[in-house]
Amino acid sequence: MSAQKQKFDFRLLATDGAARRGEITTPHGIVHTPAFMPVGTQGTVKAMYPGQVRETGADVVLGNTYHLMLRPTAERVHALGGLHKFMNWPHTILTDSGGFQVMSLAQLRKLDENGVRFQSHIDGRKYHLTPERSVEIQGLLGSDIQMQLDECIRLPSPREEVQRAMELSLRWAERSRKQFEEMKGPEKGQGLYGIVQGGDQPDLRIRSAEELGKLSFEGYSVGGLAVGEPQDVMLAMLDITTPVMPVDKPRYLMGVGTPDDLLESVKRGIDQFDCVMPTRAGRHGLAYTKYGKVNLKNARHQDDPRPLDQESECPAANTYSRAYLHHLVRAGEGLAGMLLTWNNIAYYQHLMKGMRDAIEAGSFADFYAQTKENWARGDIAPV
Repeated sequence: MSAQKQKFDFRLLATDGAARRGEITTPHGIVHTPAFMPVGTQGTVKAMYPGQVRETGADVVLGNTYHLMLRPTAERVHALGGLHKFMNWPHTILTDSGGFQVMSLAQLRKLDENGVRFQSHIDGRKYHLTPERSVEIQGLLGSDIQMQLDECIRLPSPREEVQRAMELSLRWAERSRKQFEEMKGPEKGQGLYGIVQGGDQPDLRIRSAEELGKLSFEGYSVGGLAVGEPQDVMLAMLDITTPVMPVDKPRYLMGVGTPDDLLESVKRGIDQFDCVMPTRAGRHGLAYTKYGKVNLKNARHQDDPRPLDQESECPAANTYSRAYLHHLVRAGEGLAGMLLTWNNIAYYQHLMKGMRDAIEAGSFADFYAQTKENWARGDIAPV
């Protein structure tokens, strides 16, 4: 059977403690997990060519339902052959539901049981996004992995507000699932993920995960974290949430995070991640390496002939001197953002592959300790 006809599937290949190594099969290929998904908000991973993204080791990228529904519109993308063809990415695509934008557009929206009405930040036009419409848009885009519409709120928030949003998200989950099946998503080999909410309230997290587990989602996400709470709160929520999530389905922690967040979350049983951090940091002069963060704006780099990482397979990391990268950043050259974004995405993928290999070898604890030690060492010492 060709890759284009594969149905959605998840196989758990190995475990090491709570850390998991698996494979997600979609109509556009296999996603090796744990996986980091570069964010391609508007049909592009900023400052990178699609081929470059693939060469770093990425199996999947993320597209943004909210932004694509406004411009160029889901209907237009569908008429032009779908998002894979539109953005020249023939591999797996995950689309979010627009729920995070519901939170971030609090001044421009009105939310009720049926959905959310909001004004476009582009031209002020009014839109009505319901669970059904969100799934319809994702179906028009043709994404392989789709998300239920949920309400994501910032933390900290009062318990009553957290519970209200969690219960609304559960009701929206049922409606999203029904629409997905009516659009024959399972028959097309696509997957729809439910989203666990509950803020920083352990009992609400557990209830959300248990209720979602009763619905036949292809995967399950942990949402509503990395929205203002400290890392220890996020990790505490994972500690109590992942044990009650289905073992035989992929687990996706949305909007996370730093390399340390990824390492700690894989340790707790998470399989998928996305975050704008590596691309955004690259455009602002910050590089991620195996020896921690390197701020190329700092003057101490102006005479440093070393590359970011001589041992990296990424040309952005092993070819250009820190002095040159510092010069590009200080001069405001576009190439600075391109090279540092390339380096950052490559490092994130390198980190994920290291975790996958370590889980398979039963040596995740050693990998975890060595990675932390390298970050603590810092980049000042010779590479």
